[in-house]
Amino acid sequence: MSYDKLIEVSGRVNDLLNAGSILSWDARTMMPKGGSETRSKQLATLAVAARDLLCSDEMKRALDGAEAEVKGRAEDSPERRIVAQVREAIDYHERIPSELLRRKTELGSAGHDIWAEAREKADFSIFAPALKTMVEISREMAEAIGYEEHPYDALMYRFEPGTTTAQLRTLFSRLREGMLPLVRAIAEAEQPRSDFLYRNYPVEAQMGFALKMAERIGYDLDRGRLDTTVHPFEISFTRNDVRITTRVNPAYMPMSLFGALHEAGHAMYEQGADPAYVRTPLATDLVGLYAVSGVSFGAHESQSRLWENHVGRSRAFWENHFGEIRAAYPGTLDDVSATEFYRAINRSRPSLIRVEADELTYDFHIMLRVELESRLIDGSLSVEDLPEAWNAGMKDYLGIEVPDDAQGVLQDVHWSSGQIGTFCNYTIGNIMAAQLFETAVTADPGIRTALDGADYAPLRGWLNQHVARHGRRYSRDELLVNATGRALDPEPYLRHLTSKYSEIYGLAA
Repeated sequence: MSYDKLIEVSGRVNDLLNAGSILSWDARTMMPKGGSETRSKQLATLAVAARDLLCSDEMKRALDGAEAEVKGRAEDSPERRIVAQVREAIDYHERIPSELLRRKTELGSAGHDIWAEAREKADFSIFAPALKTMVEISREMAEAIGYEEHPYDALMYRFEPGTTTAQLRTLFSRLREGMLPLVRAIAEAEQPRSDFLYRNYPVEAQMGFALKMAERIGYDLDRGRLDTTVHPFEISFTRNDVRITTRVNPAYMPMSLFGALHEAGHAMYEQGADPAYVRTPLATDLVGLYAVSGVSFGAHESQSRLWENHVGRSRAFWENHFGEIRAAYPGTLDDVSATEFYRAINRSRPSLIRVEADELTYDFHIMLRVELESRLIDGSLSVEDLPEAWNAGMKDYLGIEVPDDAQGVLQDVHWSSGQIGTFCNYTIGNIMAAQLFETAVTADPGIRTALDGADYAPLRGWLNQHVARHGRRYSRDELLVNATGRALDPEPYLRHLTSKYSEIYGLAA
C-alpha cells in the first residue's frame, strides 16, 4: 500500500518539523541568551533532515505508487490533495540547494537574538550585517525557486501561494481609495477619551485576564498555554498542543489583551483541524517546512484578525464583558463606561508600531513593508538605506516622524528569521476576515444574536466547518469560494471599516 507508506513517511517529516517548532518556542520564551548559537545549529539540522526525508528515494517511491492508487478518486479528495501537495513540495525543494536552506535556517535562528539586541539598543547598525546576509540568501532563494515577473513573487509563494507583486499593487490601490477619505475625515474629528488605557495594570492581572478572554472565545487550554515574549506568536505541535504568547506593558493594558485574542484566533484554527489530518500533509506546510494546518499565512491571519477585531473589539463584546475587566483591575476603570472603553480601544490615529495600530491605519504599515521588501529583493533599495526609506515611508503613509530605530525599522521580528515575503498576509487576512464574517452572520443571523449574548460557539462552529477543519485540503481561494461564493474580495472589508468608524466618530456613512 504505497499511499499508507506515503502517510507514514510524511508523518515523520511532520515529527521533525514539530521538534523544530518546540525548539523555536523555547528559544523565544525561555531559552537563556547563551543558547542562541547552538540552538541555531539544532534548528538547521532538523530543517535539513526534514527536507532530505521529504526528497528521499523512500518518499519518491511511495509517492509514485500512491499517485496510481488514488488516481480514480475525486480531484479534491483528501487523498488526491495529499499526493499533489507532496509532489509539489518535492519539486519546490529540489530547486533549492540544501546548503542554502541550512545557511538560511542557521542565520534565521541566530538572527533573532541579534535583532533583539539591536531593538533593545535602538541601533539598526547592529542588525544590518545579518539582514544584508539574509537579503542575499533570499535573492538566491528567489532565483532557485523561479518566477515570471518579480523575484519577490517567488518568496511570497512560501506564504501566500499564487500572490504576485502586480496583484498586490492593484489590491493596495483599492484599499487606499476606500480608506483615505475615512482617515482624513477622522483626522478632523474629536478623538475618544483614552487616558484610562495608560494607567497602572499589574502584569499578573493582565496575563490572567488575557487568558480568561482567550478561553472565553474558544481557546482550548487542555491543548494550549499562554506565555510572554518580545513579539507575540502562536505555534502548534499538532492540533493537540497549540501555544500562544503575548507581551505585557504595565502602563498600557490593550497590548496584552488583544495580543492574546489575536494569537488565540491563530490557535483555534490549528485546534479546529480535522483530527484525521494530524501528522499528514494536510496539517503540514511541506513547501515552507512548517508544521501548520493553515492553507496560507493569509488564511491563518484571517482567523486571528476576525477574533481580535470583529469580535474582541466589537461593541457587543464589551457590553458583555466590561464588568469582568473592571473586576480584573479593581478601582482602575470605575470612572469609565463600557461605551467609552469600546470607543477608546477602537480609536483611530496614526501610530509608530504595527501591532498596536488600529484597524483603519494598520494596512498602511503593511503596504510600506511590502514595498520595502520587494525593493530590497530586486536591488533597488540597499540594506544600508533601509532606515531612511522606512522613516520616509512612515511620513508619507501615516504622516508621523520616527524617533528611533526600535520604534521604526527594527520593530518587527520577521526579517530576523528570514520571513521575507510574508507581510502581505496580514492585509490579505484582514480582507478574508471581513469576507468570512460578513458571510457567516448573513447566512446564519443566529450567529449575530449569539454574539450579542456572549455566546461564541455558533461563530466558532461556522468557522470550523468552513475553514479550520479542512486544514490544507483547499487552496486559499477555493476555501473562500466554498465558504463565501467568491474569491478574495476587499469590498466587505471596506464596508466593515466604513460602518464601524463612521459610527464611532459620528461621520456621515
